[in-house]
Amino acid sequence: MTSRVSLAVRLYKFPKPNILETHGEHLPDSYKKFYKEWKFSQPQPVHYIPPPAKWYRNPDTGEVTPLQNNPIPLKFPPESHQGIWGGEAVIKGFQKRQRLKQRVPHFWVPHLIQSVVYSEILNKRMSVTVTLRTLDLIVENYGFDHYILKTKACDLQSSLALKLKQKMLYSLLKMDMYPDDPIKKNEVYNKYKHYLEEYTEEDIEWYGLTLSEALMKYQEKIDKEPIVPFKIKLRKEYLAHLLEEKSNPEQELPSDKKERSWMTKWNPFSKN
Repeated sequence: MTSRVSLAVRLYKFPKPNILETHGEHLPDSYKKFYKEWKFSQPQPVHYIPPPAKWYRNPDTGEVTPLQNNPIPLKFPPESHQGIWGGEAVIKGFQKRQRLKQRVPHFWVPHLIQSVVYSEILNKRMSVTVTLRTLDLIVENYGFDHYILKTKACDLQSSLALKLKQKMLYSLLKMDMYPDDPIKKNEVYNKYKHYLEEYTEEDIEWYGLTLSEALMKYQEKIDKEPIVPFKIKLRKEYLAHLLEEKSNPEQELPSDKKERSWMTKWNPFSKN
């Protein structure tokens, strides 16, 4: 009986704990909002075509069968965070190269090229590693800035793209682009200002950070703020209350109508 129970425990796949709940429970809601968009949102299908419906009816027999919608598992190596791959990633699988031999492991890597992109908000040209799909998405969205600002974090995936998006949003929020050309500044701001409607200033501050970077940022904020013991806070409040009573003495009231002081309410030995 014991062996059966231990075997069942080994075979049962326990759900993995949410790393945001175990390590980042004290982080602000703005970062939790970004992290859920980055890690827990369903990205757009890139390497497969999803079925158009959940069920399929056979026209000949009338039998209804469920359609499977299993996304292809993707691998994002560290090099993908140094470029902008447009949602593409490395696919791990098997390939049967000869008919009479066993299949062998194979990795499908996207075709990477070095290209130059231009950000109108940042007024910079950057040489980055991109894919052909990235260039197509930039053209479809009428510019690099529109593509970065419009795309969700789960579809960008790259840390470089997320950092650029945060920098663009900050620049729009503070209106610090084109300091020597106010006409161009207003033109660019009016062109992209509608992207600020989805974010607050705190959202932009925590956007694009990895979990380790967010924890370090939170720890730095805690270290800057001194921790005041609760007894010191209560002592200050009590002294302020005594000074207020001394400066504004209450008139003597009848004993039945006299209000109880702040201390008598909490004194367990008082008659009242």
